[in-house]
Parts: sequence; structure tokens; C-alpha cells
Amino acid sequence: MDKENEALLQQFFSEATQQTLEDNGFTERVMKQLPARMKWFTRIWTAACILIAAILFSVFHGWEILIVQLEVFLRTTIVEAPQVSPLMVVLGMISLLLIGVYEMLSYERVIR
Repeated sequence: MDKENEALLQQFFSEATQQTLEDNGFTERVMKQLPARMKWFTRIWTAACILIAAILFSVFHGWEILIVQLEVFLRTTIVEAPQVSPLMVVLGMISLLLIGVYEMLSYERVIR
């Protein structure tokens, strides 16, 4: 039953994606009229929010909270808790930050 429904949905949406509406170039004209500065504003706003978050994380010693919470998690889930290195925590946070920046940049490429 699920395969039949899936096939019907695929058929319905494939027909819908093939339809085009003639607008005599209206969409292109509207897109050209949109201000380009909004792209720069969103990039600056995102960068400012990330910077503020990093500063607040540093001011309030967020790494200590993360290490304590990670240690509590490890001690409650594993009989013998491994040693948690602050370097590994920092590398993990940097990795997550880089993934976030990559996702943000790839999302902006899709929008264009």
C-alpha cells in the first residue's frame, strides 16, 4: 500500500514540476529590482551574531560548563570514564563552527 501511495505522489509531483507559467519576464524584473545590499546585511548580521556568541561564550567560561557537562554525561553512561582533554573539546567546537559556516555559505549559494 505504501509503495502505491509513493508512486502516486511521485507521479503527481513530477507533473507539477513540469508546469511553467508564462509571466513575460515579470519574475526576472522583480528579482533585479530587489536590493543587493540585503545579502550583505544578512552576512554582516550573521557574522556579528556569531562574534557576540563567541565573546559571551568566552566571558561566561562556557568551555568549563561544557567540560563539566560532558564529564557528568560520560560518568553516568560509562562505568569507566575516559579522560576528557580540553584540547579535544576545543577541536570539537571548532569543527562544529566550521560546519556551521560551511552550511551558511552553501545555503546562500542556493538562495542566489
